[in-house]
Amino acid sequence: MIKMGNRRFLLFTLLLLFKCCLAWFVVFEDGPSWMTMLTEIPFFWLVFCLIEWFATKRKLLYYTIANLLFTLLYFTVLMYYKYYGIIVTYHAISQADKVAAVGNSTYSLMDPYYLLIFVDIIVLIVIPLSLRKKYKGIQLNLKPISRTALSVMFIISVTLCYFSIWPNRASMNENKQAEEMGILNYEVFTIFADSTEDAEMVEMEDITQPVIDTLKGIKPLPNPQYFGANKGKNVIILQMESFQNFLIGLKVGGKEVTPNMNKLAKENFHYDNFYTMVGQGTTSDAEYVVNTSLYVPKHQPATQDNVKKALPSLPKLMAANGYTTATFHTNEVQFWNRKELYSAIGWEKYYDKSFYGDDDHVAFGASDEVLYAKTLDELKKISKRGKPFYSQIISMSSHHPYNIPESKIRMDLPEELKDTLVGRYIQAQNYADYALGAFIDGLKQSGLWDNSIVLFYGDHQGLPVYSLDSDEQEQMKNLLGHEYGYTDMFKIPLIMHAPGVTYPALIKKTGGQIDILPTVANLTGISIANQIHFGQDLLNQSSNVLPMRHFLPSGSIVTDSEVFVPGIGFEDGTNYPLDILAGSTGATLPKYENALELLNLSDSYVKQLPDKAPAEKE
Repeated sequence: MIKMGNRRFLLFTLLLLFKCCLAWFVVFEDGPSWMTMLTEIPFFWLVFCLIEWFATKRKLLYYTIANLLFTLLYFTVLMYYKYYGIIVTYHAISQADKVAAVGNSTYSLMDPYYLLIFVDIIVLIVIPLSLRKKYKGIQLNLKPISRTALSVMFIISVTLCYFSIWPNRASMNENKQAEEMGILNYEVFTIFADSTEDAEMVEMEDITQPVIDTLKGIKPLPNPQYFGANKGKNVIILQMESFQNFLIGLKVGGKEVTPNMNKLAKENFHYDNFYTMVGQGTTSDAEYVVNTSLYVPKHQPATQDNVKKALPSLPKLMAANGYTTATFHTNEVQFWNRKELYSAIGWEKYYDKSFYGDDDHVAFGASDEVLYAKTLDELKKISKRGKPFYSQIISMSSHHPYNIPESKIRMDLPEELKDTLVGRYIQAQNYADYALGAFIDGLKQSGLWDNSIVLFYGDHQGLPVYSLDSDEQEQMKNLLGHEYGYTDMFKIPLIMHAPGVTYPALIKKTGGQIDILPTVANLTGISIANQIHFGQDLLNQSSNVLPMRHFLPSGSIVTDSEVFVPGIGFEDGTNYPLDILAGSTGATLPKYENALELLNLSDSYVKQLPDKAPAEKE
């Protein structure tokens, strides 16, 4: 019999400490410190004490299983952060199936050294199996830890975990909260914290449009400008995959990256302080926000729970005023639960992969060229029926990680951008712009352009700050002429073509995707006085406040002069100026508090809406 002292407690503590330090290095700006040990090790010890107490045999196996589970959690935390910029929680488990569906996008975020986190697990599995075969019949007997020592360690660990969690429970910034509590303590805290969230719900009778407008600091006009200026005209909304505003006017190697979007921006209203407002559902969240003028939920994509409700929406509003409505997307309608989303917001018809096929495949379906060609034919048919239509078109070819087929590449890159994420992004958007140009030409030739309101906007950021390494950050700095940050990352273009209303203009007022519904309603002369909406008409309001969610910590807002990100609270937050030269006036405490209340009102409103009628359910 081989006898040895019990060193597994120390061994697995050191192994997991290395892994948590790796996660901290990636996720937190200051990386690991001595506080990391005080917040993370006690949680390891809680689990190890339970193993020592209750496992009478195969303790090394249970340690290895615990090690594997902790490792998977840390790995998930750092991978999730690389795209979303926040700490993953148990809420994201329900979306695990999307990882496989967007595998290339996920794998592209991974640095090779991340895999070191799994090396010890392989060793711990292989070596015991080898020893068992070589020394068959010989037992490895580990000296147990005394129950008294275990009890002391357990009590100390529970105490340290408690004092890591309790003082930091009120922090608004989830990333700061996780850093102060420790990642593992934070994961447990979120489970129990959620049980108290419903207590903050605002009653439906207290959720009124005047209350919302007051919190936003706007005063509705009795006679808004341009009301009904495009009454009876078609509405076409194009959602551009991963399209950020810095692409407008950008030249690489002396060539315009997006010449067609550049031309549209020069000839129409170009809002260049316009922001994405999506959450975990990214593209589908953009569809939700634009069509409901509601904020995305805190922890889930809007297509998870919110689509069970009968949502007031732009498609329903337009249909009630004589419009035919349809949405177009080359992906499968089941992806991101869009089938339920489309029934909840009332699209009369959707076109998906079953319509477009899978020929000329790019990303998750048919190319943008196929999307626009087939969609244009359908829009012509719909137009001939004699009723105005509202259509939303979702492009997809320029999807992360931007690996478009060689045959689609139309732009040569400078040597320093070849085979880089930034370079692939530029080439993908250049192709998407090419496909869009043909669609615009088709709209003009068919006469639809002159008889339609046409809006173009990006769905979400394409180059998350958290995903870029130092070389990629330097590439972006060289392209933009300044450090690439939050104000660049979340800024998407809105280009508005409204016959007889718009003209060549660069508009600096702040707006977000949530503002599209009231703006379209104003142009088409449709009243939304009796429909709750959290956006505002961009043609008649000059000031804005946009609560941000998911990609930034709770309490983050975009104002007329900055992106504000809270620290543990408002006082230690950071302002990022929208205009570097003009600087920031600084977000105020009332705006911060009002933004939080707006989010709560939106959440409360959706939760109390009636469920979809049986006829609306698929």
